[in-house]
Amino acid sequence: MSKDALHYKSAGVDLHASNDAKSRISAIVASTATAGAVGMFGGFGGMFRVPGGMRSPILVSSADGVGTKVKVAIESGRNDTVGHDLVNHCVNDILVQGAYPLFFLDYVAFGKLDPAVVEEVVAGVAAGCRENDCALVGGETAEMPGVYTPPDYDLAGFIVGVVEEDAIPGASRVRSGDLLIGLESSGLHTNGYSLARKIISERMKLGYHDMYPGLDVSVADALMSTHRSYLKALKSSLPDIHAMAHITGGGLPGNLNRSLPASFDARVSANTWEVPALFSELEKAGKVSREEMFRVFNMGIGMVVVAAPDKADTIIGNARVAGVVGWIMGDVQSGSGNVVIS
Repeated sequence: MSKDALHYKSAGVDLHASNDAKSRISAIVASTATAGAVGMFGGFGGMFRVPGGMRSPILVSSADGVGTKVKVAIESGRNDTVGHDLVNHCVNDILVQGAYPLFFLDYVAFGKLDPAVVEEVVAGVAAGCRENDCALVGGETAEMPGVYTPPDYDLAGFIVGVVEEDAIPGASRVRSGDLLIGLESSGLHTNGYSLARKIISERMKLGYHDMYPGLDVSVADALMSTHRSYLKALKSSLPDIHAMAHITGGGLPGNLNRSLPASFDARVSANTWEVPALFSELEKAGKVSREEMFRVFNMGIGMVVVAAPDKADTIIGNARVAGVVGWIMGDVQSGSGNVVIS
């Protein structure tokens, strides 16, 4: 071979690192296998057996990422939980439509592939899949020099679940007088990190190892708290639920409205819960308006359930058994499809 011959590694792609990464994650992926999973790790496509015993199954799918929370993971050296965040986020998105997760696929793209980081990220994905009884049936790890600058990487996930067609909750089932049940979040979840990072670095002047104001944890601990899955908290209550809203980007106003008919408003009483210090300290240090806070962050509420008044106590009780605190935070009244926070 000519001494000036080019090869893939000279262009920034290390095939040896890619093979190393695949060998590291093989057992991790296998640990998520469920009864529906078919085939072995490493195929060109993931296979999953269609569930039996359903009358009229509808497949529900979703794709998402973790936003700039991935930047916190990279800068703090905590790459083992963002994969878990990703799975839980996607699980919640299809749960809103009453679906149980079946299988998951992930995509991780690096500027320079680091097999150890791949292993950490995929271990987090696998942990999320195991928590939610969801098989990790495939994925892709890409090395893309010139697109991402090392040590940066990006992460995305794809989920498929199933629900009986006549059991899908949604706006059409919402009635005037229904109650709004808030379920507490476990932190920022996976939204608002661009603003949070700016406030913490530029206004609070804090690093990841510094203590977060008002909390007995470090900045890294506060920001990297895992996005909560609400599947176990709501699974037994699904027949009683009229609609749900996963509170992600856009906050309560930009998500709860998606679960309303055009002729109803969701009236939220902000005095029914205490906004956690994680958010109030950001609000104070950044001099962020309360309206903007509710548009950017979940403000302590990760999921809102809409249900008839006589079902509220049961739903809250079932969530508490699963370790999730819930409370009545408002109701549904005639209106024009808006979320009114007072």
